[in-house]
Amino acid sequence: MTQVANYQEYQQSPVADPYSALIAIIRPIINGLLYSIKQAVVAEVGGYENVKLMMLPRLRREGDGDIGICFEYAVHDAIRRRDALVIERIYDALTNYCGVPGTNIESILFGAEKNGSLQLIDTAHDVLTEDSRVLTGARAQPPKLRTYLSQIAQAFRLRNVRDSLPRSIKGLWKADLFLGYTDSDRWIGATVKTNPLALEGAEGLRLGIVPAHQGRNDLIKIDQSKNLVVCPVPYDGAFMEVFYYAWGIVAQFLAADAKVPREAALPSPLHRQVAAELESRRDFPIVDIVMGLDALAQPHLLANSTHAADVEVFEQEMGTDAIISPMPSRAAGV
Repeated sequence: MTQVANYQEYQQSPVADPYSALIAIIRPIINGLLYSIKQAVVAEVGGYENVKLMMLPRLRREGDGDIGICFEYAVHDAIRRRDALVIERIYDALTNYCGVPGTNIESILFGAEKNGSLQLIDTAHDVLTEDSRVLTGARAQPPKLRTYLSQIAQAFRLRNVRDSLPRSIKGLWKADLFLGYTDSDRWIGATVKTNPLALEGAEGLRLGIVPAHQGRNDLIKIDQSKNLVVCPVPYDGAFMEVFYYAWGIVAQFLAADAKVPREAALPSPLHRQVAAELESRRDFPIVDIVMGLDALAQPHLLANSTHAADVEVFEQEMGTDAIISPMPSRAAGV
């Protein structure tokens, strides 16, 4: 068992104007990227406080670390905390729509990495047993989940491994969460998306989880075309959309060596304006930039919390050092 830093960003108020909201969210993202660099690497430049923004792309490459953005953690965390509104929805979907027996609900946060390693993040130790089975909806004996975990992780990057999996779980590598009941030891694969249109069905996936939106039908439904039960949960979808836009801006900015990227890589004028704000500060230490951008950021949008999440790693060495978890507030009217 090892640990990963989890930077939780709790939404405190609705998104106001997109520009100030993007600035507010980019601050903890670049701060999290900074502290995901190995200490031995930053020691060469005098510590974290001396790492300039222009250094971030190459130091992170040298540090061989990675950081993920993880909205699914908000759902996972709510289930583990027994958040009443979320639990009620998930229980209804599992029991009445997916036919999973049991009462003691549990969530497993599943992270497959590009190097083929598998992580169970901040998940109850030994929650999976040798008898844990994944219910796929197929008329066949449910496969034993733990037996195939390593193959599922490898299938994330290797197509030939996907073909070697039982047909009923060929698409299970796309799962973000495994949800089920520990008393029955029965589980299903779930995909979590901030945009309902991005939901994709796959062999082995049973449940699609999306944020609910004010004014829209938030009933649990079956999408026959994707063979998924779609379960909206009461989170602010607008906040999640801005969070992922902010992540995309930072990713493209760093890929362009801490400069405004080509227009084809970042076509939105607003997003290019935000990237220009970062480029104008590329010669300054990141810790100073994070403080300096505070005046441009939407006030009271985020509250920060950091904790060490336990990670159970299968197969290869873990490559992710930290995750940033947007924790949206309840959607108004939901």
